[in-house]
Amino acid sequence: MGRYVIRRLIQAIPVLIGATFLIYAIVFFLPGDPVQALAGEKRADPIVAAMIRQRYHLDEPFFVQYWDYISGVFRGDLGESLQGRKVADMLGEAFPYTVNLAVVAFVIEAVVGVAAGVMAALRKGKFLDQLVLISTLLVISVPVFVTGFILQLVLGVQLKNSYGIDFFSVSFNEEDGIRAYLLPAFVLASLSLAYVARLTRTSLMETMRADYVRTAVAKGLKRRRVIVRHALRNALIPIVTFLGADLGGLMGGAVITEKIFNMHGIGGLIAQAVYQKQGTVIVGIVTLLVLIYLLTTLLVDMLYAVLDPRIRYE
Repeated sequence: MGRYVIRRLIQAIPVLIGATFLIYAIVFFLPGDPVQALAGEKRADPIVAAMIRQRYHLDEPFFVQYWDYISGVFRGDLGESLQGRKVADMLGEAFPYTVNLAVVAFVIEAVVGVAAGVMAALRKGKFLDQLVLISTLLVISVPVFVTGFILQLVLGVQLKNSYGIDFFSVSFNEEDGIRAYLLPAFVLASLSLAYVARLTRTSLMETMRADYVRTAVAKGLKRRRVIVRHALRNALIPIVTFLGADLGGLMGGAVITEKIFNMHGIGGLIAQAVYQKQGTVIVGIVTLLVLIYLLTTLLVDMLYAVLDPRIRYE
């Protein structure tokens, strides 16, 4: 296992370089002048613009700029924005909000999605199964921003006005603690939750038809033990794969959700950086998300051996 982990960490280096190279190239060749975008609607002073380009090496060729950036990344330096702020400091301010939001969304997605999928699989063709299928199809069909506005209106406004229940926050307020993350986290997790429920249902139904499950039932084992110890454990392998890959997607896909609920996380930081053409900030955020994705996929691969003892890594 140790050699496998080391090998995967070494393989992550070219993946990180390739991802940052592509994003850096896309940002570099985007139309528009980042210095002029910094000045806004006014025309940037030529002398000041030249000084900014020289300070941040914007007047150098693409490969020279990328080499400066990637060499700084391996030294632990993500660069500076055109306002002179360290990208690491900007991420340090915004990252905790996005992490908290993604973690709460991940818990909702995993717990509710797996539970709904298990109940639907065990009651195939019955009312609960049809309810799960219809509701998940509805969630998949509706865009995330529509779901967000509907839940804001129903749970945040009408529930308070009609019944006096002020539990869900329409706009993010840090003083509300974990309660402030519940509604935006559910909105963020809604699409993935529907996929997890359907994937769990399909995987568990397929596993229940396996020979070893039939053998366990024929031996007289209790139904709950057969489901938990034999069927569900093996059915969780594709679900764990999806959840592990989706954790990085939750952080990257929080742009719309954070905008709806007025959260100052990475999503807002990305939107602002794109609008101002802050290439260093965009690539810095992407670099962090790529690292998170690589680590989560490594953790998922290690969990395979826990779920299925037949899997061994050399």
